[in-house]
Amino acid sequence: MHPTATAHTSLQRGKALLTLIRPRQWIKNSFVFAPLLFTGQFMSLPAVTSSVIAALLFCLASSAVYIVNDLHDIDKDRQHPVKARKRPLANGTLEKRHAVALLALLYLLLAGAWHQGQQAVVAVAIAYMLLNLAYSFWLKHQPVIDIFTIAIGFVLRVYAGAAALSVPLSSWMFVTTLCLALYLAAIKRRQELAGNGDRSRNVLRYYSPELIDRYAEMSATGAVLFYSLFVMNTHPKLVVTIPLVLYGMFRYWFIVERNNAGESPTDALLSDWQLLATVALWGGASLFVLWPQA
Repeated sequence: MHPTATAHTSLQRGKALLTLIRPRQWIKNSFVFAPLLFTGQFMSLPAVTSSVIAALLFCLASSAVYIVNDLHDIDKDRQHPVKARKRPLANGTLEKRHAVALLALLYLLLAGAWHQGQQAVVAVAIAYMLLNLAYSFWLKHQPVIDIFTIAIGFVLRVYAGAAALSVPLSSWMFVTTLCLALYLAAIKRRQELAGNGDRSRNVLRYYSPELIDRYAEMSATGAVLFYSLFVMNTHPKLVVTIPLVLYGMFRYWFIVERNNAGESPTDALLSDWQLLATVALWGGASLFVLWPQA
């Protein structure tokens, strides 16, 4: 084969491998930093280092989950109008052996982290991968359980952040994260149902748009309510961030309705500057309020 053709093939394969591990989805792992923020340890270099390592380990774990899911769903993805084009295994850009090799590498990196003293975080990452393994093979076909499984994945991210800092997970943080994640998961199902009916997922035949809307409304209300109670009981000065949370929820729902987004929360966030600005303002306001006093 000509060297230029070989280089082009290698470049294509590299891009496909990058697509396979979904780096855009790593933004979800920012939930790992919630305990760092709300415990006020963000000025401690060891605490920041521990949280960054935890987030990186969850990036490895979540990428491993995506690979397993893509390997399991190749045939279904080939029948999906979008995934058939974008998923490298479904469109034939990558062979199974390449995906398996990359998956083995990710597992080796996690094993190495375990032996380097990251047992607490890796244990949570393993629980996350096992949960998603059960999701890929069974739980995603079970109505209601499928939505809760997605949401628990976000809770485990926050738990990993707490484990990295050796602090207990706040009950308020747990229930707030759960409600927010249930909201995002319900919206994801709603948009899948609206976009492709029940063809893309068998579980969608059990849902109706009206039912999922009620799930989303209940979860959104719970997220705002519990977040408000959380800040008023633990950090009263953070009450100034509640309007930003409300606006963020409103804006996200607007994007979902207006742009038919929501099937990928990450894409919805990254595509809207107002939503990004709201998240940045919330983060900045939280840092300002929680900044350690001299």
